[in-house]
Amino acid sequence: MAKNKDKLPDGQLQRSLTSNQMQMIALGGTIGVGLFMGSTSTIKWTGPSVLLAYAFVGLLLYLVMRALGEMIFINPTTGSFADYATNYIHPLAGYLTKWSNVFQYIVVGISEVIAVSQYLNYWWPNLPGWISGVVVIATLTLANLASAKAYGTMEFYFAMIKVVTIILMIVLGVMVIFLGLGNHWHALGLSNLWSHGGFFTGGVKGFIFSLSIIVGSYQGIEVLGITAGEAANPRHAIVSSVKSVVWRILIFYIGAIFVIVTIYPWNQLAAVGSPFVETFSKVGIAGAAGIINFVVLTAAMSGANSGIYSSSRMLFKLSRDKETSGVFQKLSSHHVPYVSILAISGGILLGLILNTVLSLYSKSTANIFVLVYSSSVLPGMVPWFVILWSELSFRRSNKELLKDHPFKMPLYPLTNYFAIFALVLIVIFMFINPETRISVSIGAGFLVLLSLFFFATNKHKQ
Repeated sequence: MAKNKDKLPDGQLQRSLTSNQMQMIALGGTIGVGLFMGSTSTIKWTGPSVLLAYAFVGLLLYLVMRALGEMIFINPTTGSFADYATNYIHPLAGYLTKWSNVFQYIVVGISEVIAVSQYLNYWWPNLPGWISGVVVIATLTLANLASAKAYGTMEFYFAMIKVVTIILMIVLGVMVIFLGLGNHWHALGLSNLWSHGGFFTGGVKGFIFSLSIIVGSYQGIEVLGITAGEAANPRHAIVSSVKSVVWRILIFYIGAIFVIVTIYPWNQLAAVGSPFVETFSKVGIAGAAGIINFVVLTAAMSGANSGIYSSSRMLFKLSRDKETSGVFQKLSSHHVPYVSILAISGGILLGLILNTVLSLYSKSTANIFVLVYSSSVLPGMVPWFVILWSELSFRRSNKELLKDHPFKMPLYPLTNYFAIFALVLIVIFMFINPETRISVSIGAGFLVLLSLFFFATNKHKQ
């Protein structure tokens, strides 16, 4: 029976991911270390109004996913949004989308693996970071090599740990705010939202500055467009996933941030450390620091796991489209692109080795990797731009197919133009903001070099 199941046409990926797994993959790719450890950096620019900033980027996210869902419903393939970019915009757009995805997730994978080694030092302070990093890379690589289903199962449980922790955080936080749990039953109330300089403490400029970091923290949900080629029932799974996952992400992010800025004065968060640890400690949960450290550890592993999966499928697609070596499209007996998986894992391992070597000579290498990690934010926005832009042409080219379509983009095309304009504005302010200027310039330089290489190689082919 297993033999029949494995009898797929040559070069075809196994459709084995369920709707629940796809939703958890999307949640896992989006709810990462940034929420648990990095939310204070967005709050410092705009204060409590960061709640509106997360809601605004969440609206953009919803529009991107509705546009993607409309197109995938008709054509569910691996790396689908890269196909749409090629077919409905220009081959350069598809090329940039695919390589941006590979670049983004290798960089994210490197930073997440380095983070894992730091979190393990909480329990084993003398464990060399490179050893834990190699073990993590090997574990995730083996899971990805086993099958798409094995990857999906691992990511399901990683995401479940994060989701349960955030729900607990929100429930306990609401009890602290309105009932006074952990505060001798004296309710804290909502006064911290306006008592320390007002709701919009950073003005319009600070508010827009915070959007760039929030865009980076939401990136990863478009992985649904990559899993489409391995979904057991792609149409049902995509519609179900898009409908539910965006609202879940918004509830988790905005709920957790609401608890943080309501319990703690926003201008004192730098001294608090991890708001998650403090909230669990406040209500008397013993070992709060250890619990949150474990959760953040799984969040980092989840980010690296999603990175290996997503970028290996894009490398596989680049190979299928004859835009890189044909060796990367080779499939194992389990119908996974094993050469692509090994190449991506090798890239992450190389980054880990480089970080280890540099740290022997300089203690400031952490700053270098923060810059490199941040440089992936602009390439990570490329899929969002191409999805919104592609859908404009897609709608005009498929009028017959869209007559009875159950999942159309709402308020087309005004919503497309609104979202594209908002994303362009965020990028402009990333160049204005001195704290993001270098990283966005690195990302822009990468896209320019890719474009030049594309035109040079295509001219040579012609």
